[in-house]
Amino acid sequence: MIKKTTWRPLPDFLTIKESKIEGLGVFATRDIPRGFDLGISHIFDERFSDGYIRLPLGGFINHHEIPNCKAILSDKDKKMGNLKHIRIVSLEPIPKNQEITIKYIINKLDDPDWEYEYEISQ
Repeated sequence: MIKKTTWRPLPDFLTIKESKIEGLGVFATRDIPRGFDLGISHIFDERFSDGYIRLPLGGFINHHEIPNCKAILSDKDKKMGNLKHIRIVSLEPIPKNQEITIKYIINKLDDPDWEYEYEISQ
């Protein structure tokens, strides 16, 4: 018999479902006000190649050029103390059923000027 628990991978105001942007995305299950802290998306851990453990919130948020949320880097958490992490905060009111998005770059370029240098050489 499976014992019922109250643990959920996301808070009850968020859910994961199919996205029009890419694969699966994070969506609001109720209206979310501007400046609302949606929670922690990543926790710093140098053992990982990019230096962070991605939590469910961070694993399913899609990129958008005009995002409705922003990622904030922090070294402390009110409840957990010293903890380097990334939090997601809403930039605007987000209506129920709207996808949560942030503007991000997954991979850092070895040479950020590569496009400029390519155009010059042509």
